[in-house]
Amino acid sequence: MRTATRSRTTGETSVEVVIDLDGSGTTSCSTGIPFYDHMLDQLGRHGGFDLRVAATGDLHIDTHHTVEDVAITLGEAFREAVGDKAGIRRFASGVYPLDEALVEVALDISGRPFVAWDVAMPESLPLGTPAFDPQLTEHAVSSFATAAGLTLHVTGRAGRNVHHVIEATFKGLARCLRDAVRIDGRGGVPSTKGVL
Repeated sequence: MRTATRSRTTGETSVEVVIDLDGSGTTSCSTGIPFYDHMLDQLGRHGGFDLRVAATGDLHIDTHHTVEDVAITLGEAFREAVGDKAGIRRFASGVYPLDEALVEVALDISGRPFVAWDVAMPESLPLGTPAFDPQLTEHAVSSFATAAGLTLHVTGRAGRNVHHVIEATFKGLARCLRDAVRIDGRGGVPSTKGVL
């Protein structure tokens, strides 16, 4: 069973994440930041993961700490759930539209964290209440990828609506994760080193 439960408690936040990579896309995400919950829901549903996220944080200061700590905890849980990576496809990429927005995502479950981010965020007011600052998208995705041990490239190809750009990013990441963790039947770890 490719599942994991991870928690993180600091002076700023308390986070618990439960993930099942072989689930059905059932999600329950509660961070106190409705727009972020919506994006985490996209990650679970389009990734085909069962995902539960419960977080509380110092939202009276701003949403940064909660967004970051949830992303880190989710990345750690994902990395644990993937395990030794035996039999996975490892690589995935695609170009993902949402109306006028178009985002390209390519990733490698390499165990070597690296993020290349080239997504221009259209000018926008923060989204939701409490407010999600669109500029936090890069930080959330990068924190997740680093904790998960991913090599990740995200490139914005088009987009005028900031909600669409962010959502296309999360959906694209989800679909690539779904493809990359798929067991392809070849067995063994997909690396000449024998480990990832």
